[in-house]
Amino acid sequence: MVEMEHGFSQISSQDLHAWLASDAIPVADKLRIESGLTQLQRSDVKYPVIYIGTGTCGLGAGADKTLKAIKEWLQENHVKANVIEVGCIGLCAAEPLVDIQLPGWNRVSFHHVSPRDVPELLGHMLNGAINSGNTDPSKTLVQFPAKGLAQWQGVPLDKEHPFFGPQVRWVLEQVGQIDPSRIDEYIARGGYKAFVDTIRTKTPAEVCETVELSGLRGRGGGGFKTGFKWKLALGQRASQKYLICNADEGDPGAFMDRAVIEGDPHRLIEGMAIAAYAIGASKAYVYIRSEYPLAIARLRQALEQARQVGLLGHDIMDAGVDLDIVIKQGAGAFVCGEETALIHSIEGKRGMPRPRPPYPSVRGLFGKPTVINNVETFANVPRIMAKGAEAFSSLGTEDSKGTKVFALSGKVERTGLVEVAMGTPLSDIVFKIGGGVGKDRTFKAVQVGGPSGGCIPMSHIDVTVDYQSLKSVGAMMGSGGLVVMDDKTCMVDVAKFFLDFIQRESCGKCIPCREGTRRMLEVLTRMTKSRRNETELESLQRFQGVLYLERLAGVIKDTSLCGLGQTAPNPVMSTLHWFRDEYEEHIFDRKCRAGACSELLHYSIDADTCIGCMLCARNCPTEAIMGAAKAPHYIVQDKCIGCGNCVIECRHHAVIVS
Repeated sequence: MVEMEHGFSQISSQDLHAWLASDAIPVADKLRIESGLTQLQRSDVKYPVIYIGTGTCGLGAGADKTLKAIKEWLQENHVKANVIEVGCIGLCAAEPLVDIQLPGWNRVSFHHVSPRDVPELLGHMLNGAINSGNTDPSKTLVQFPAKGLAQWQGVPLDKEHPFFGPQVRWVLEQVGQIDPSRIDEYIARGGYKAFVDTIRTKTPAEVCETVELSGLRGRGGGGFKTGFKWKLALGQRASQKYLICNADEGDPGAFMDRAVIEGDPHRLIEGMAIAAYAIGASKAYVYIRSEYPLAIARLRQALEQARQVGLLGHDIMDAGVDLDIVIKQGAGAFVCGEETALIHSIEGKRGMPRPRPPYPSVRGLFGKPTVINNVETFANVPRIMAKGAEAFSSLGTEDSKGTKVFALSGKVERTGLVEVAMGTPLSDIVFKIGGGVGKDRTFKAVQVGGPSGGCIPMSHIDVTVDYQSLKSVGAMMGSGGLVVMDDKTCMVDVAKFFLDFIQRESCGKCIPCREGTRRMLEVLTRMTKSRRNETELESLQRFQGVLYLERLAGVIKDTSLCGLGQTAPNPVMSTLHWFRDEYEEHIFDRKCRAGACSELLHYSIDADTCIGCMLCARNCPTEAIMGAAKAPHYIVQDKCIGCGNCVIECRHHAVIVS
């Protein structure tokens, strides 16, 4: 065990292996390793510790520049402190986030810390904060309490904050709290103990039974019972079995899996290791899109550390278990989120679905029994094996157990990662945790489940987040994306966006999905077009398409090959069901109440406000604005293309948009 510059322990791979593999190590060595692991729990520290969130969301907000400023300040002022890069604690709206823990005091978090804030923040916290017991009030977010440590005055505890308080963080328990680059820190908090105990004391059948009794269902969208899937694979006789983690995460607005891998990669590895043992697999793949470079880098580092400690490889912990996990980078095709298309991609083929049965659990990768689960599903497994099936099943509803991680985004005050108990009202997530929409806006809907999901209106916002309840209102759990929309959102435009995404991502193998989604998109596109340059035939086709929209959706749903095609019409059908009046306005009145469909907007000039500056006329691409200098102007509607340049250029707000 080597002492680092600022007092933290770096425990050797040999020590960690001995600690995990046997309790019969010499007492002196055991005490030495225990001391180092206890120190890594950081319930107290010798020197100041500065944590900075450098996940993708943090880096996007400028955390790399803040990190550089912190290191420079410490060096210039000759201050001893340990700077640790962690993942995102969930509140992405407050990035860059910086936490500071001083000896004897709770760890406290600061929000929106830019490089220019660093000198004042560190100067106060490291030089005078302890004497006063007060933090920098302008940037303080929450404090994380720990036994025996002093509390900061006037700083809410994490459980008192509206974003963190209602959450039940099981999967995200350590994300943003630990250093993802250090396996010893994960082990110090009990990591890999569940895996080692499992392979020593339980049979594969007992593991499958425990997971089944817990009620864990797949968190990737389908909600299939995890334990049952594992049992099916375990029962197959084969010389080789495979395990696959689906970390492709192709839904727009979803970033849960990425955050877990970036912030706590060893949790995923441990969950996969337990699953591989349960089904008898000796080879596992993590299928992750190449657009996640940081997640890939941290996962690759974690896998190498696990091999060095003896948690991967041959005869793991002398238990006769073999396992190798490799990373397979995908090209970002949405269809590869479907398990048979994903299998084809790993095999080096074009990512296209195949008919089922046989299911992958019987005949999957390279024709061998294969189990596929997503990141969140595997991340739940270590806790289930450590705490027991009852601890997991005690939370949630009758058919939806445990917690669910959601990526909350869109027109909401507090965006980020949210983990709540199954059965939590959707309104609690949007309004209590997320803080609702802006002060000058009103809530309209929330899109649940990505392109395969649906929009839920205000009248059903109290629906609980579980598999059956969401289906009852035309949505689905999906992977966990929640996109909030306000009154400035056009629901026809939303449906068009998701349908355009699905149409472009269709693999093209089956006609209903390939051609049907194209026809539906054409219908929606015609709805959002104005009468300008429209022929009588095109006008007739516009109304005919609307009449066949629901029928076409039904055909696509019933005859498509895979889940992508079968759920492709969902965004259109849910918006049409809950917001039919908006569709009717687009069809009959050619009007978009939200002002999102540019071709349906009507531009005019208020003669009383216009001073004739001619800025709008000079910048009109079709010369649709007429009028003399210093005299009120007007717009020739037949020439106007609705580009909005006049609104941008007018300095006196004389252009009226309706």
